[in-house]
This record gives sequence, C-alpha cells and structure tokens, in this order.
Amino acid sequence: MDSPHGAAVTAGDLGLKGPRGWAFRDVTFSAGPGSLIAVEGPSGSGRTCLLLTLTGRMRPSEGHAETGGLRLPRRAAAVRRIAALGPVPGVSELDPALTVAEHLRERALLQRRYGGSLRGLLRPRRERAAAAGARIDAALDAAGLDPATLPKAERTHVRDLERLEALRLSVALALIGRPALIAVDDADLKLSDAERAEAWELLRALAADGTTVLAVCSGPAPKDAVTVRTGAPSTTGATNSTAGTAESTGSTAVNTGTTSTTGTTGTTGTTGTTGTDATEPADSTDTDTDTDDEGTADAFAATGRS
Repeated sequence: MDSPHGAAVTAGDLGLKGPRGWAFRDVTFSAGPGSLIAVEGPSGSGRTCLLLTLTGRMRPSEGHAETGGLRLPRRAAAVRRIAALGPVPGVSELDPALTVAEHLRERALLQRRYGGSLRGLLRPRRERAAAAGARIDAALDAAGLDPATLPKAERTHVRDLERLEALRLSVALALIGRPALIAVDDADLKLSDAERAEAWELLRALAADGTTVLAVCSGPAPKDAVTVRTGAPSTTGATNSTAGTAESTGSTAVNTGTTSTTGTTGTTGTTGTTGTDATEPADSTDTDTDTDDEGTADAFAATGRS
C-alpha cells in the first residue's frame, strides 16, 4: 500500500453498467500519489459513478482499478478506509439544519469511535478532546475555512453558507480522518470564475501537500491535472478510448468511450461519515436511474449523511 500521505490511482478498461446501459466504459489512466485528478464530461456521462467506483463505493462491471495499491472491487472495504468523500450529492451532503460547529463535532466523534484505535478510546477524556480539537483545527486550516469569518462564526447554519464556504467545510470534514485520497463531486458547480479559481487552488494545495485529490468538474479541468474525460450519453454503445499515464506533476487527458443511457450499479458497502468502513463489500444491487446525480442518490439512499 502507498504512503498515508497519498494514494496512487490506476484504472484499465474500467466500466460500470446499470439496467439501462453503461454509466461509463473504457476508462484507462494512471496517476501517482499526491495527484490532482479531474474527471470532466457532460452531465449524465458517469462522472459521479466513476468517482464512487474509484473510492470503493460502487462495484465496477468490467476492467480493473487500484487505489492505494488495493485492487478493486476485491479490496473495496480497505479502499474506503483510506479514501474519504467530500461533497457528493445524495451521498455525503451537508445537513442544512446543522451548524458548522455541529458538523465538526459530529465528524470528530465518529472519527474517534470508528476511525481511531482502541488505545485512543481508552485515553483520558481531556486528552481525547485535545486530540479532536487539533484534528479539527488542522482540517479547517488545510481547507482554508476560518469559522470566525462566517456570519455567526461556528454557529452559522449550513443553509446560510455561500457555495464556496460549504465546499471548504465539506473538504475539512473529509480531512479530519487524514485520508490518503479525498474525492469531491461538482467541485466547480455554481461558482463564479473567481470562486472557481479559488476552489481549484484549494484542491491543488491539498495535492501539493501529498493527499491525492479526485474531483469531478463541470468546466474545463486545470492544465496541471490528470484529466479523465467521460463520454457523452448516446444509444450507439461504447467507442474506443485513449489511455493515458501521468504522474502527480504531469498533465494528461484520458478519453473514455461514449455511453448509452446512463445507469448505475449497486454499492460495495456503506459510506461512513469518516470515510472508513470495516465491513466487506456487499453484493451489487441495480438501481433505475437516468442521470449521474440521480443514480448516486438512489444507490445510496439508505446510507444517510456522511
């Protein structure tokens, strides 16, 4: 397995098929630890499904992939322990009724309970509280979010956050578990040009610090990212793809084949709030979907907020 500071990600002829056709197909690329990986393509082309597959949350139908040296789908449970989800609609969304402080406390408690060692659980309460506070502060700093600048500081509700602030909070929550890889869906959605530049600068900084970043984008991917393109939905089946390889400092474009009407397949376990899961992958269950985002919501309706 790779260093905890970053996870290499590779895929070869990777595809996922649902009841209405291929969500994505013929995905082939390679990225080293600490890479910024951008998944771009039109809506409904399987971008979110690819993100969830590479983080061990969905089971591929064909091909092979590895995250952190762990082969998917056989080691999906282990992949979930090192790969954390940032914002993914229908899977790990923020609760608009909770405050920033409540989200942070909840994630720290869950991380201590499910992501920590038994020895850590037996430490004195004061030491546990200090350790949790340090994790929260480090995560907020890495995400570039200062609660003091919010309208009501930590008591600000999520529904009152700006889009970029909510993105930073989601990233901070994922970083509390100190993952080797963080996945972010719709990284640049509904952002102005200036905000989009800030969002990519945040993700680029995380990658530079050693954490592999896998981000789905609506606009053009940064030139310094490893770019994976999913094909536009069609009814003609999949076409040939072009494979590419890049290290964390290089840039490459990888074309995936065009897909038929998008569908999703089942999950390989539940998504925990800390990005960890000690259970083995569950059997796949088909869902009936038309778009990438709807498929994600349906496939994970029972997982709750993470």
